[in-house]
Amino acid sequence: MIEILNSARLERARGTGALVGDILHTLKQRSTVGTNLLDIDQWAKEMISEAGAQSCYVDYAPSFGRGPFGHYVCTAVNDAVLHGLPHNYPLADGDLLTLDLAVAKGGVASDAAVSFLVGEARPAESVAMIEATERALAAGIAAARPGARIGDLSHAIGTVLDEAGYPISTEFGGHGIGSTMHQDPHIANTGRPGRGYTLRPGLLLALEPWVMADTATLVTDADGWTLRSATGCRTAHSEHTIAITDDGAEILTLPTRARR
Repeated sequence: MIEILNSARLERARGTGALVGDILHTLKQRSTVGTNLLDIDQWAKEMISEAGAQSCYVDYAPSFGRGPFGHYVCTAVNDAVLHGLPHNYPLADGDLLTLDLAVAKGGVASDAAVSFLVGEARPAESVAMIEATERALAAGIAAARPGARIGDLSHAIGTVLDEAGYPISTEFGGHGIGSTMHQDPHIANTGRPGRGYTLRPGLLLALEPWVMADTATLVTDADGWTLRSATGCRTAHSEHTIAITDDGAEILTLPTRARR
C-alpha cells in the first residue's frame, strides 16, 4: 500500500515526527557509560505514553522476527545494526550505539534512527562510518522531490556509501510510511536512477542508510530479532522520515531544538 497524505494528515505527521526526534534526542543525551539498555527502553516507553502516542514496535510481529518485539526502542550496540532487542547490558566507553524509534500519533507514524559513540572514546573508524551514513541520508533527502523516482534516492544513497568503501546490503532499507510503520515503496540503499515509483506531494518516506564495516552479510542473534554483522565488525545506521512537498523534501523527524 502507498498512501498520499492530505494537508490535515501531513500536519499531524509533522507533530509525530517532532515527537520521534525529541525522544531520540533525549535518549541520546541520557545514554552514558553505565546506562543499561533496558533503562533506555523504559525511558522510551514513558515518553511515548506521556505524549499520548503509541509504540509501533511493542506489538510488532513480522515474519523475520521472533515476535512480538515486546519493547519500545531498538538498541543496537557495536556489531548489531538492525532490530536490536533491548537487554540487560550496561553501555561501555566507546560503544557504538544505534537507537531506532517508530511512534504513531493521530493516525500517522514516523520512524528515525541515530548512531553515536558512548562516553569519551572516539575510534576513528567508527566516527567515519557514522558520518558516512549521515552523508548518505542527506544525499537521499536531497534527491527526493516531486517527479523523482525511488531509484534516484537509492542511487544517491548508494553512491555515498560506495565511495566511502562500505559493502552495501539490499536486504533491508527504507520504506513508505503513513498510517502504518512499514509500507511500499521499498527504498534500497543502492540502485539505478530513473527507476521505480514516481514521488508526489503528500508521500511520506523513511530513508535509512545502514552499513557494516567489512561485510554485507547479516546474521540473526539468538534472541530472534537482533541483526548483527557476520564478521563481528561494527555497524552504523541513520534514518529520517521525510514528506514530499511541492518544494522538495521536508524532514519530519528533526528534534524541536534543531528546527529553531
